Amino acid sequence: MIETVKLGTLRWNHISHPTEEDFDFLLTKYHVHPLDIEDCKSKVNQRPKVDSYDDYNFLILHFPIFDKLGRFLRIKEAKIFWWEEQITTIGGSNWVVGKMFQEAQNQESRGEKFEVGSTDALLYLIVESVMKESYPVVRRIGDDIDRSSRELFEKKAEKVIERISTARKNIILLNTVIKPQLRIFLKFEKGEVEGFADNMEDYWGNILDNYQKMWDMVEDYQELIEGLSSTFDSLMANRTNEVMRILTLISSILLPLTFITGLYGMNIDLPLQHQAIAFSIIIGMLITIAVVMVLFFKKKRWM
Repeated sequence: MIETVKLGTLRWNHISHPTEEDFDFLLTKYHVHPLDIEDCKSKVNQRPKVDSYDDYNFLILHFPIFDKLGRFLRIKEAKIFWWEEQITTIGGSNWVVGKMFQEAQNQESRGEKFEVGSTDALLYLIVESVMKESYPVVRRIGDDIDRSSRELFEKKAEKVIERISTARKNIILLNTVIKPQLRIFLKFEKGEVEGFADNMEDYWGNILDNYQKMWDMVEDYQELIEGLSSTFDSLMANRTNEVMRILTLISSILLPLTFITGLYGMNIDLPLQHQAIAFSIIIGMLITIAVVMVLFFKKKRWM
């Protein structure tokens, strides 16, 4: 179902749950390219892109959101057609755009004017809202990395590993979202994508600057998470080596004691075995050997 809001001489069409009839309407009424319709029908997320035609442009934007558990990021798409006098947004997953459209409907029902002069300006407002929704998500990834760095030297190894792995996965997804959109809005700023209004370069430059800022943050987070991962691996290796060192020292001390006790447990004639104080002598000898070995290890700074 196509919903429409009139913005002066402009129109904003929104299709939250597109059907075959809606796509046929776009093909016959507005002569949308069939390949763009295929992109809109696809259940798989398309790569962010902009396609320019003689009378309209087609834009696919991505924005990340957290899943219901608040751990892993998911990608949502905003698919936008814009002509000189109208814009059509498609898809129920782009709830950011849907919320903005609902606000425009509410303003229209109250008789309030939605201040926008061109479809390019409306597109800018839509892109800005998507961008603003992405920024807190990126910041939250940074907060998770800060928490991991604070817990790095604690003994909760499983939680640290889980948080580092989750952050790394989310950063990889952010790379796939932000990087291609940097190229898109660079085209907008340079005028390679021809819109329907003049003097929009500064606005697209503002969008580009904000995406560049998020990209720089993601790159910094990626370096931090790699550093934390290397530090964590080093700490775990050091702790493992420390445990193995202690176990080796204990084994080294017990080895001669075990040999002597095993030797005197054999059913053969051995020195002192017929003496009344043989047990006390053997125990004293074992204690002496253990003490000597401990002192030797300490002297060598192995303990």
